[in-house]
Amino acid sequence: MAAGKANVQDSQRAHTTARRLRAGLAIVMVLLVILGARLFQLQGLDTAGMAQAAVDKRLRTSEIPALRGEILDANNTVLARSVQRFDIVVDQRLVEDFERFNPKTKQLEQVKIDGEIKKLAGILGQDVETVKKAVVGDLPFNYVAKSVTPDIQEKVENLAFPGLQSRETTTRSYPMGQVAGSIVGFLGSDGSPLEGIEATQQDLLEGTPGERTFEIGADGIRIPVATNEETPAEDGQSVRLTLNSDLQWYAQEAIAAQVKEYGADYGTIVAMNAKTGDIIAMADSETVDPNDPGATKDGMRQSLAATRAFEPGSTTKMITMAAAIEEGITTPTTKYKIPPKYTVNDQTFTDALPHGTETRTTAGIFAKSLNTGTVMIGEQLTRQQRYDYLRRFGIGEQYDIGIPGTTPGLLAKPDQWDGRQEFTVLFGQGLAQTALHTATAYATIANGGMRMKPRLIDAYIDPDGTEHEVPREEGTRAVSNETADQVQDMLETMANQGGGLPGKVEDYRMGAKTGTAEAPSEDGGFSGYTISYAGIAPMEDPEYVVVATIQRPEGGVFSLTAGPVFKKVMGQVLSTYNVPPSDTKPVKLPLE
Repeated sequence: MAAGKANVQDSQRAHTTARRLRAGLAIVMVLLVILGARLFQLQGLDTAGMAQAAVDKRLRTSEIPALRGEILDANNTVLARSVQRFDIVVDQRLVEDFERFNPKTKQLEQVKIDGEIKKLAGILGQDVETVKKAVVGDLPFNYVAKSVTPDIQEKVENLAFPGLQSRETTTRSYPMGQVAGSIVGFLGSDGSPLEGIEATQQDLLEGTPGERTFEIGADGIRIPVATNEETPAEDGQSVRLTLNSDLQWYAQEAIAAQVKEYGADYGTIVAMNAKTGDIIAMADSETVDPNDPGATKDGMRQSLAATRAFEPGSTTKMITMAAAIEEGITTPTTKYKIPPKYTVNDQTFTDALPHGTETRTTAGIFAKSLNTGTVMIGEQLTRQQRYDYLRRFGIGEQYDIGIPGTTPGLLAKPDQWDGRQEFTVLFGQGLAQTALHTATAYATIANGGMRMKPRLIDAYIDPDGTEHEVPREEGTRAVSNETADQVQDMLETMANQGGGLPGKVEDYRMGAKTGTAEAPSEDGGFSGYTISYAGIAPMEDPEYVVVATIQRPEGGVFSLTAGPVFKKVMGQVLSTYNVPPSDTKPVKLPLE
């Protein structure tokens, strides 16, 4: 009985085992069918997909930087340019001994990585330990060398050991150094524009980057016969300025020397073509070198001639005289009795040097720079006329010449003038302007009363050389040609018989006016003086304007003048543009 029961149990177990085996085999068969179908799909029906997936794993994309446009002077001398360079980088995880095919023996050869690192150090001109530290490790990305030349990059590429690559980049250089540095501007360490033309013309200079796609092997080395697709970069446009770099250099040297001699804070020079408004030099006594901007202190990296406003002083008397002549209030030879002091509307005015009552012509008042006489003439203009004529000559106007930080200066509306300011604006106090404003005002008289807006950017140049000239704006008439001629005569008289003598350029007829004003201090008071010298030449047909300004010179203000530096720069301007010496006699109006 027991034996029969055991047989039955054995039979049941065997049946169960057989059933489980059949079920297991069925599952295995199903899995094999699924796997086979998938393999058939992949290998028989989707070979392209698999291949593409493998290629995608090997693909790498890198940016092709656009070559930044150049910045040029008026004669196409390069002030800023970009050059092609390469960064050498490495994936340290792939750096190890490897096999390299030898085309001579047509066999694979074992290569020791230490020997390749030694070769790399020789190519880069670095010591072996420095290169080894950069190359060996577990970093997925590390720089080995930055901004190497194309010939060095080619040698590195030929070395081609696992993990080593080069990446194309560009570097900016400024061949003329400090010449026009504050105008050209500079880039930051990350390539972003920070000042000057580099900043304001960024969208045109930078261009559009391209793209390169290629395959790399498991060792990180580029596969030369595999995918290689490239979208070329579009290089940026170049910018040509109106500056003459030789004149710019000369003006910078001249004003720096004069500032040093006078122990002054700083000085500026502006030289313009009066007929076109083109700025041919705009120099500061201290100028940034774009190759090393950090060496120049903050506040001195912009063009001071266009960004620093100051009270101009007596150079503004030219505008007062032009307005009075235009309005028929006076003529250059009209005579006035000038007292030692002159009081109007409870405001008393005196002159820099004491004198008794004297008779002076308008030309004499101008040549001797008398505040008293200027107020006597200017008070006959209404407040609105005084303001309007200042505006006609560009005072208070924002000049967008293509560099950052330019200022319109300060010129309050006439209804905001107090009882004294309404008269001080007649001789250049109670308002503020830049040296560029002064130069533009004098260029207006030199140009027959027609004011041309100052112009610094001459043209944009495509990478293929196509030029797009920046159009000159039409001039605006400030005064009639007849008035301008009379003011020119007064300027020439001042240069020959007044305070303009220290700036007189030998062998040339020229006109000039000096200016002196108190310089404001940080506490709201005044500290020192601003001295200026503004002049035009040649008087037969005035074409060039130079304005020299010096801030806070040391010493007695009446013994200092900006005439010497003006004389040097104006002389250089006339020589540069081959202006022949004058062959006619200068105008000398009566002073009394």
